[in-house]
Amino acid sequence: MIVCFDIGGTTIKGAIAYSPEDIRPVPRQPTPGDDFEAFVDVLRSVISEAEDAPLCVSLSICGVIDPDTRRAIVANIPCIHGRLLQQDLETALGLPVLIANDADCFVIAEAGLGAGRGHRVVFGIILGTGVGGGLVIDGKLINSDGGFAGEWGHGPIAATEVGDPPVSIPRFQCGCGQKGCIDATCSARGLEKLHAHLTSESSTSEMIVDAWGKGEANASRTIGVYVELLAGPLALVINMTGATILPVGGGLSNVSALIAAIDKAVRQRILRKFQRPIIVPAQCRIEPGLIGAALLGLAAMS
Repeated sequence: MIVCFDIGGTTIKGAIAYSPEDIRPVPRQPTPGDDFEAFVDVLRSVISEAEDAPLCVSLSICGVIDPDTRRAIVANIPCIHGRLLQQDLETALGLPVLIANDADCFVIAEAGLGAGRGHRVVFGIILGTGVGGGLVIDGKLINSDGGFAGEWGHGPIAATEVGDPPVSIPRFQCGCGQKGCIDATCSARGLEKLHAHLTSESSTSEMIVDAWGKGEANASRTIGVYVELLAGPLALVINMTGATILPVGGGLSNVSALIAAIDKAVRQRILRKFQRPIIVPAQCRIEPGLIGAALLGLAAMS
């Protein structure tokens, strides 16, 4: 038995996990953003609900553990940002602690219990507020020691001219400090900036996708460019990793027609030819971060 957590900027979700099929959530609690002792107390309160001493504590965080310094990079939770988080929590809790990025936990959940079951190489995609991802090979997370593998949304790789007829794409500023990242152009907010650039219209991502579904010309132009911007980098990811299934999470994954359009465009660009969809909606729709953290901890203790 282990205790697992999904640590968000506003809420901490906890669960006691006995097996992959027996994960028991407990009531969520607010995240103490500025008080590390209060943060630890929340974890202790969940651990205390377990019938016996857990074998470990496993965390999904909205950040990353730097593989060189071992320090946590979690900008929206100041009390753990910059800490040797694994070491500090192990000292405070007296238990082994495992920590993984939330996108990595998402793909662990999909590989173990979702759309990736039965596949050797699973690349999980997040399309929502941000563009992220994670990679699982033979059931093991490639970022087992922390790090940035799977972050296909970053790096100045967005195309500068796409579409039919071709249109110039601005190098939008990205939160990572670079310009022209897929994250800056193809996240939900990026889609809105792209639409404004192409049409001079101010619309939310939901409005754009809805108008596209109804066949509206400007929205169709934007979505066509958006899909093309995504297809090239995703084809490169597949060619490099050998992924045979790419489950998609995040807000934009809820639009099945959009995921189908991305899948079609990507399969036209990759070397290995598939006669089935490979970019598909995620199946673990409820608490994938918590499920992934549970699977990570259970596997480590087995």
